[in-house]
Amino acid sequence: MKKLSIIVFALLAMVGCSKKAEQQNLMKYRPLGVTGIEVSEIGIGCGAFEKFDTAQAREYMSLAMDSGVNYIDIYDANPTVRTNIGYALRGRRDRMNIQGHIGVIWKDGQYSKTRDVEESRLGFEDLLARLETDHIEVGMIHITDSWEQWEEIQGSEYLEYVKQLKAEGKIKHIGLSSHNAEVALAAVKSGLVEVLMFSLNPAFDRLPSGVNPWDADFASKSMEGVDPVRIELYDYCTTHNIAIVNMKSFAGGRLLDATKSPLGVALTPVQCLAYVLAKPCVACALTGANTCEELQQALDYVTATDDDKNYSKVLDRHDGQKAEQCNYCGHCAPCKAKIDIAEVNRLLDEYEAQGCEGVSPELQARYDVLEHKASECQKCGECVGRCPFSVNIIERMAKAAAVFEHK
Repeated sequence: MKKLSIIVFALLAMVGCSKKAEQQNLMKYRPLGVTGIEVSEIGIGCGAFEKFDTAQAREYMSLAMDSGVNYIDIYDANPTVRTNIGYALRGRRDRMNIQGHIGVIWKDGQYSKTRDVEESRLGFEDLLARLETDHIEVGMIHITDSWEQWEEIQGSEYLEYVKQLKAEGKIKHIGLSSHNAEVALAAVKSGLVEVLMFSLNPAFDRLPSGVNPWDADFASKSMEGVDPVRIELYDYCTTHNIAIVNMKSFAGGRLLDATKSPLGVALTPVQCLAYVLAKPCVACALTGANTCEELQQALDYVTATDDDKNYSKVLDRHDGQKAEQCNYCGHCAPCKAKIDIAEVNRLLDEYEAQGCEGVSPELQARYDVLEHKASECQKCGECVGRCPFSVNIIERMAKAAAVFEHK
């Protein structure tokens, strides 16, 4: 009996190793904007490490890295969390890109946010020491969720300290984290930010601009269509090659439970990740999985079928889902005329969001560089049949041609 148990355990271990090897081989990597770094589509956050001892931290990190994950966000200032992550990375630091936050400290036994330079310095040096490294790849200007917080940073000693860290090579690139689309848009347009950490998912995308998703009473808000400020943000990041590292891919787990989901329907982790990664501006989608089992559910995205990833079949059951709202998912492709339908729709949406008061030079220039124009549409209707959101693409192409090709 004992021998049988050993054999069964060995077989299960072999299956687990085989699955991780398959996921590592199939894991896709995307450019982290202009940084020159290639990052795995799936990344990990540090929230789970609050619950782990040293051995569990090593097991969790091994599952992630053996499956091809090479990106981690570390916002937590908890000394135990940082020490355990450092131990889990020991001997393989060069295989992991680290995104750490500047302006987080451990004070009176709990996490605290600060813009004080000396406190920020002590917190950052503690991070490097506990991770057993002399640098991190991305240094995040920590949570900036209001105009007041964004304005507070401008010209501050704190910002000069962040720039100094980059000049010294202790951070390779500057990032900023935010849940506010308007602030995030201002940040990426400032020229300061190379990587944006942002909260993107099917629920948050449908909230009005300026609403903090964690304070929102979803039931009282309009959930019809993607917020136009978010559309502009995603479009700006795409066209200016600014990478988004996504947080809250599952809306704090609420999207996985129909009783808690703001949309009234539940999605799978794979469907949530598919929604996020359909955005060309997203380089990496972080998962906040609390256990190895939950992490594995997220990693299953790598080997999932197109049907498994099809989030539209669930969103279609959400009464608030606005019909004929392009989500730029690309399911309409391929086009016989080789039109980039998603990009044409994106430009048309941005034109309409600006009030249809004439095409701006920037929008026109972005349309003019498209190899195939909307007027080349053959009206075959094949794209319409493939669209998961019932967009009247033929009508949209005609409208885009009238807007951008009318001289």
